[in-house]
This record gives sequence, structure tokens and C-alpha cells, in this order.
Amino acid sequence: MNAAAELDLKQQLTHLSQEDRQNISAYLLRLKHASTEGKTEITQLMREMDSGNKTPLSTLKQNLHES
Repeated sequence: MNAAAELDLKQQLTHLSQEDRQNISAYLLRLKHASTEGKTEITQLMREMDSGNKTPLSTLKQNLHES
């Protein structure tokens, strides 16, 4: 995508409702997870979780409130 098209898309996104932006975000996340790179990333995260490397719920909540 060229810079002008990217800028146009970003400007269009700013005019969408929050619900529409959330829907677009979910769609982009699904695309990422469907890609080879995304599947590799998820597999690695699952392996880490299976080995006991998990984030406590309290940390997740704190991170959500900070963003």
C-alpha cells in the first residue's frame, strides 16, 4: 500500500463509530491469526502457557486500566 492510500484509509477510520472501529480491529486480528506468522506466534504463546509462563489476572486488569 502506498503512503497516500494508507493515509486515506486512516482518515476514513477516524470517522467511523467506535463499534465499527472495533469490528474492523477484530477483522484485522482474525487476518493476523490466520496468517502463517500469526499461527506461529499463537503456537509459541500456547507452548509458553503450557510450560507455566502465565500472566496473573491482576496484572492483566492493571494493564488494561493503564491503556
